[in-house]
Parts: sequence; C-alpha cells; structure tokens
Amino acid sequence: MSHKYYDENWKKTQALLEATIQAEPAQADRREHRFALATLYIKYILISNQLSEIIDQMVQVQKRALIKKLLEATLGRILELKYDLVEADINDWTHCGDVMETLGLNPFQTELNISNHFRYERKDFLYRKKFLHDCILKLGFLDKDEESSAPMSEEQAILLVQTHERARQGKLRAQYIKQMRLKKEKSKPVAQTETTEDISTSALCAAIRIQKHWRGYVTRKGTRRNKIQEMVLLGMIPTAKFPTEEIEEDLLNRERRRLLRKQRETEYENAVLNIKQKLEKEQKAVILEQLSDQVRSWMHEYKEHTGRLPEFAGSERTTSRMMMSRQGTDSEISKSTGTQLSSRESKSKRDGSAKSKSKQGEKKDDSTIESKMLTSLFLPELNAKSEEFNEVWKNMDEFSNPKQEHYKDIIVNEEMNHLENSLRKVVNEMMKTELQLLQDALDKDKGFKSKKKSSKKAKRSSKKSKKKKEKDLTPDRTEESLFEELIANGIIKSYPEFSMNDFIGERSYNNPSSYNEEKDPSNALGDIRELLKEYCIAPLLSQRLHQASPHIKSVLIAGPTGSGKHLLVNAICTEVGAILFDLSPANIVGKYPGKSGLIMLMHLVLKVSRLLQPSVIYMNDAEKPFIKRTPKTDKTDPKRLKKDLPKLIKSLAQEDRVILIGISRCPWECEQKLLQTVYQKFVVVPKLDYTSRFTVWTTLLNRYSAIGWQFDTSIITKLSDGYSVGAIIATIGEVLTVKRTLQLLVHPLHPLELVGSLSSKNPVYKEEEEAMEIWKMKTPMWRRRLRAIEIFKEEMTEAQAKKSDKRK
Repeated sequence: MSHKYYDENWKKTQALLEATIQAEPAQADRREHRFALATLYIKYILISNQLSEIIDQMVQVQKRALIKKLLEATLGRILELKYDLVEADINDWTHCGDVMETLGLNPFQTELNISNHFRYERKDFLYRKKFLHDCILKLGFLDKDEESSAPMSEEQAILLVQTHERARQGKLRAQYIKQMRLKKEKSKPVAQTETTEDISTSALCAAIRIQKHWRGYVTRKGTRRNKIQEMVLLGMIPTAKFPTEEIEEDLLNRERRRLLRKQRETEYENAVLNIKQKLEKEQKAVILEQLSDQVRSWMHEYKEHTGRLPEFAGSERTTSRMMMSRQGTDSEISKSTGTQLSSRESKSKRDGSAKSKSKQGEKKDDSTIESKMLTSLFLPELNAKSEEFNEVWKNMDEFSNPKQEHYKDIIVNEEMNHLENSLRKVVNEMMKTELQLLQDALDKDKGFKSKKKSSKKAKRSSKKSKKKKEKDLTPDRTEESLFEELIANGIIKSYPEFSMNDFIGERSYNNPSSYNEEKDPSNALGDIRELLKEYCIAPLLSQRLHQASPHIKSVLIAGPTGSGKHLLVNAICTEVGAILFDLSPANIVGKYPGKSGLIMLMHLVLKVSRLLQPSVIYMNDAEKPFIKRTPKTDKTDPKRLKKDLPKLIKSLAQEDRVILIGISRCPWECEQKLLQTVYQKFVVVPKLDYTSRFTVWTTLLNRYSAIGWQFDTSIITKLSDGYSVGAIIATIGEVLTVKRTLQLLVHPLHPLELVGSLSSKNPVYKEEEEAMEIWKMKTPMWRRRLRAIEIFKEEMTEAQAKKSDKRK
C-alpha cells in the first residue's frame, strides 16, 4: 500500500470519528438509551481498529503522533462506554447482536484489536526483555534447549540441507534395492515338479487380477476428480489457500514501511535537536527580553490604575499569567462578599455531597445503579485532536513531500512554544524578586517593617506527608539489584509469548438481555478475548488510559483444567509487554521465610512492579490462600498470603499500572468473602459449544496441509462434546506425530484415530460444571442482578395489586 492510501484511510476514519462524536448524547440514561450507548461502543471499536492499522503503517512522524493520541482517547472512550453498559446490564459480558444486525457487521469485525506500537515504542521494553533473559541465563535457570541459538550463516545452512538431502536419497536407494531383491526372488525359476499348464493358468489369473484392480483404481480416481471439480464449480468446496505472490509482496511492503518509519523517526529527532539548539542560541535572549518588558509594562499600568503594586504571586499563579486576570478591579466589599458566598456555597456543596453519598450508599445496598452515564474524560481530547486534524492535516497539499519527511515549520512552532513556556518560568521568578524588592522599598519609605512569613504550615504539612509515605526497606539498593534478586528467587519469571488471537474460539452473536431477567445469553469461547482486552490489556497500555479509565486492580479467571487460563495470562503479559511476578503458593515455598521475610517479599514485589510498570502479579490456584481447611498432604503453606493480599490491593493507587490476575480451577473451595475482598472482577471461561469446538478442530487441523476436504470435522466435533480445548490439543499432538504426518498423503486421517486418543482424556464432568454455575451465582455481579430481579418482581406485584384495587 502507498502513502496516499493510508492518508485517505485516515481521512475516512476521521470523518467516521467526527460523526460518532456528534452522535454522543449530552446526558443519557443507561437503561433507557442502552441501544444508543451500544451503537457508540461498536462504532468506537471500528474506529480504534482502523487507527491501529493506520498507525502501524504510517511513515510520517508528526502524523503518527496525532494518530497515537487519537487512538489512546478512542480506547479510553471504549472503556467508559463498557463501564456504562456493564452497569446497565448488570453483567460483565456485553452482547451487542442487535447493534451488529442494524449496522450489518459480524462479530469478528467488532472485535477490538490491540496495536503493538504501544509495546514496541517503549524504549525500556526491549532492554528489560534482554536484561531478564541475560539474568536467567547467568543464574543458570535457562536450559540449553531453550537458549536462543545464533543465526546460521549461508554456508552452514547449505551444508545442513545437503546432509539431510543425501540422507533422504540414501534411504530411498536402500528401499529401491530392497524392492529389487524381492522381485528377483519372485522371478526365480519354479520347481520342476510343477507342470507348464499349471504355470500358465496361475500367470493368467494373476494378470486378470492385476488388470481388475488397476481398472477399478483408475475409474475411482477419475470419478473422484470429476466430483471434486463439480463441487468446486458449485461453490460447495472452498478453493485451497496457498500463499500467493501478491500476499508475500504485501507482507514485504509492510516490513519495508516499518523500517522506513524508524529511519524517519531518527531524522525527526535529529531535526528537533538541531532546531531547539538554534532557537535557544538565536531567540532565547530576544524572547526573554520581550517577556520581561511586557510584564514590567503591565506592572507600571497596574500601579497607575490602582495606586499600589500587584500582590506577590504564588507558585500556582505565576506573575506573567496575572496580566490576564482582573486583579485590582474589584472592591474590598465585593471580595468579602465573594468569600462569604464562596464559603456558603462550599458548605452547601459539602452537605449536598454528603447527602448524595448517603443516597448512593443506600442505592448500592439495594443493588440499584445510577441512571446517568459517566461524564467522559476523553471526549474533550477527541474534539481537540479532531480540530487539530482539520486545521493542520485535512487540507494539506503533500505533493511536494512524496517521501513523507517531517515538516520543519511545525517543529519550529512547537519548539517556540516550549521555549516560551520555559522562559516564562524564568521571567516569573525574576518578577517575583523585583516585586518583593519594590514592596520592601515602598514599606521603608512609608515607615513599615517587613514581616517574615512563618514556616509552621510548611513544617506541619511536611510532617503529614511523612506519615503518609510508606517506609522504604531497601533505600540504598538499585533497581537492577532488586530485579536480579527476584529473578534468582523465581518471583520474576519469563513467559512464552502468545497473542490474544492464539486463543481460538468463536464469538457470539446474541442479543442483550435485560438486567431484570434471570436468563443470561450464552457466552461463546471467543467472547473472553474481548472481556480481558477491556479489563486487563487496554488500561495498562499507557499512563493516561490507566488513570482516566475505570480502575480495575484485580481479576480472577476461573475455568476447568485445560480451558486455556495460563495461555490467557501469558497473552495479557505479551500484549502489554509486562513483567510477570509469580506469587503462587507453590512458587513461594521456602522463599523469604518468617514474618519479616514475608514483609520483605511484599515490599520488593510492590516496589519493583511500580518501577517496572506495566506489571502483572500472577497467582495460580488463587483459592488456596483463602481455603477453609488445608489438607495434611499440602506442604506449601497456602494461607501464608491470606492477610497480605488485601493489603496489596489497597496499596495499589490509580497511577500504578499494576494488576493482580489469579486463575482457579475450583474457586468454590474457599471463603468467598475473603476472595471477593481481593478480586474485583470474576471471569469464568465459557463452556465449549458446537461452533467453538468446530472452530478449534478446523483451525488446528488446517495447520497440516496434507489433511484434505474429505475429513469430516463435524463427526469429531459432535463426539468431543464435554472435552476442553487442552484435551483437543493433546489429542492432535498424540495422533499427528511426525511419522503420521508424512503418511497423510498416502493414508488420509480418519476421525476414529482421533476418537481413540480423545477417549483416554478426562472430560469436564457435569458435577464440575454445576459447581461452577452455583459459584458464579454467588459473585458480586450476579448477586446484584438477582437483587434487581427481586425488586422488579416486587414492583410488578405492587402494580398488579393497585390495578386490582382500582377495578374493585
């Protein structure tokens, strides 16, 4: 694709974004305007996906900076709308089948795609990844098989290919010689006891039998070929997907654009540095003199107008900004009345806020929700960036810039603004000292003594701040030493890199159900991808997203064995580029013993996770710290973190891009109150339905090119009902060995081969599914929903009673 294509695509996306912003309601009820909110939610997802594709291939650096801000604000708006829809439905799973039907979209088009540029643009990501690998290698925790070998040279690759080719030819030659020997043995003369008539009859029968088999084989092959051609013509068989030259050329072009983008970024950084140095050398003194003259003239006009010098400006309100204020125009009476009014208003606001808080508490107890949607923090940013696009980039003629290089005039304007803002601070300090000197001189002339300000308030505030600060148990240690210690103790671990798309599963197309209905739409396996992207991945992509979006500190993923929980945790870490801290009970056995050791462990985890944001604190068997009775055979001391996990969650602030993710196979085997104090969101991996199983089987079997269209996937899909994804993957791995894959062309795969291996795996039993459903009904979200259903039923009975009374 060319530069022009991505520019036009950006303009189309921007037009869709502006139309979506205009459709935003000023104030909307979550339940009454649920369809409108869901429509905005789907449209913003489409915009985010298009911006993610554009930013990956856009070469011009200054455009990419604006697109990045637009993408970040769009993701923030998606998270806000997600929160509104969750509160409207009282359900974490958001179903928008009605909106997809009206917009003519399918579930795969409306799936949120996370761009990789957030991860790869962080300069510390690759450094931390390399440092982690070097530390693990140095400590001897990495096996030789896992070590990344150096790339082979061309000569070594040729020698390796030649060796394997000679070995293959030798095997074929040996097999050919073996067949020739068998033929010679068969062609030996027959014993003299047999007559010539018997020999002739046996040879004739053999020839007839060979002709019969050969003619049958040729006929069957011809009919099969004709049948395949007829079915391909009718569209009943999809054509084989082979990598074409166009696709390979497009992939190469994408890589070229990424390399060109890096080149343009280095050129842009050098240009910014040169222009900054030039402006500081030539314009610094001129701007400083202009600003100081401007402030002095304002001070002189203020003195002539009011008869006194302006007040001494504090740190929050700078002197150079006071020129735009109305200082000195109001009388003292207006000031006093204003302060009185402001104090009264503040009291009334406090009283009103207290009442509203009490009302909100009552509402929360009754499990109702606020009707109004959230006031968006990202809409103003989207409006501002859209205006910037319309002013700068919409009508820009780029005919003279075919290489998509940076624009120097934009850099000059930006650096001039930065230079002016930085010099304004210097002028402010100068004016403060001049104002203080002039005030002291006037006081001396009038005979007043200058009063020194007491520093009691500052001391008091400093004492308060000291109390709030947490004690640093390792003040003299560096970040790298703490990092190495946690790696040596196995707390920080490397993880295999997976994408969220590696978690295979069909997405649902269900319509939403009302919050006061007991039936919940069935969730498909692929829906969990969307849920974890919105709860775990998107908020951790940037600091602005994490601070402005609804804060989620912890998530529990529950599901049976083999449902893909570990893969989901690894995919979250990969998409975000996070450091993984493993606090599983089995992992911390014998590490940091005693009470002081546990305090040091939690301190190190918190400190290093904040230093190396974003971070994921992982806990396998998340129910074990809160288990009621520990079995005698369990020597891991699972209750060791029982009291520290709630403290860990409370200590995570809004600015900490740290999340706790726990996985559990049987979350009902613990105290639910303690579990719910630690984890905010509870996500259950959905059961495999027919479509999800069919998608898993076809996706995994299509990786073997020798498996043709004759293989009946529907049979094995029906027979695998009740089995998990892990059982399906293990079955394919056991059956399709290297030897069996080589035989696929001669001996096609039959579903019975897979059934035999699958039957040896443990299925997900009905009792386990029922226990998971009962536990899910006890989670906070479902308790709120059940309470809302009860309130709705009570209201309906009251309304029916009133109607019957009126009739009487």
